[in-house]
Amino acid sequence: MQFLRSFLFNILFYATLVIVFILAIPTLFLPNKSTLICGKILAFKIIFLLRLVLGIKVNFSGIENLKKHKKFFVASAHQSLLETFILQAPLQYPIFILKKELLKIPLFGWYLKKIGSIEIIRDTTTKENLNFFQKIKENIEKSNRPLLIFPQGTRVKFGERLPFKKGAGRIYEALNLPCVPVALNTGKVWPKNSFLRFDYDINISFLDPIEPGLDKNIFIKDLEDKIYSSIEKLN
Repeated sequence: MQFLRSFLFNILFYATLVIVFILAIPTLFLPNKSTLICGKILAFKIIFLLRLVLGIKVNFSGIENLKKHKKFFVASAHQSLLETFILQAPLQYPIFILKKELLKIPLFGWYLKKIGSIEIIRDTTTKENLNFFQKIKENIEKSNRPLLIFPQGTRVKFGERLPFKKGAGRIYEALNLPCVPVALNTGKVWPKNSFLRFDYDINISFLDPIEPGLDKNIFIKDLEDKIYSSIEKLN
């Protein structure tokens, strides 16, 4: 039964992505807001699929922490593909940082570029990377949208403690904005490199903001402690 439900969810999940991507093609020629709205619609569709097929509820807590500051950025744990979509439900059109290669994917890459995603070439020093942090700052100031980063740099298994990337500290330093940490347990539902989907309710917790002004290394340590200690408390 678990295999069949996982198979059905996988089919419907990717079919939903394809359908929304195709239906959203006209937004590529319209103002950016129309494409951003499609991203939020997709988030709610996936939340609905989780409930319909797997019987999973998605619970958001700490939403009030998103309202404590007018401008902020979000640093989330990263355990599955799910949070890259469903975090768009409570967040107000987040800006993503992503690998430049993703922008080359037909349709998907076009949408990412249209919504103002910021690309980076990993593990290399290029002319494009030199002004990377300045580009982030300018983008945030112009768009008035929150930045969403995944400081672990890759998906990790639920309960695994991977050190956070130093780039998160440099972003914190460059933006000089409060950071809202996010703890979640999506890895229990969609484990890394697993075909099976498990029927645990998804809990996503927006934690108390970390105020600006800390040394970037202290910030990274504080961020790690807050997120990992909160994940341990999630069901």
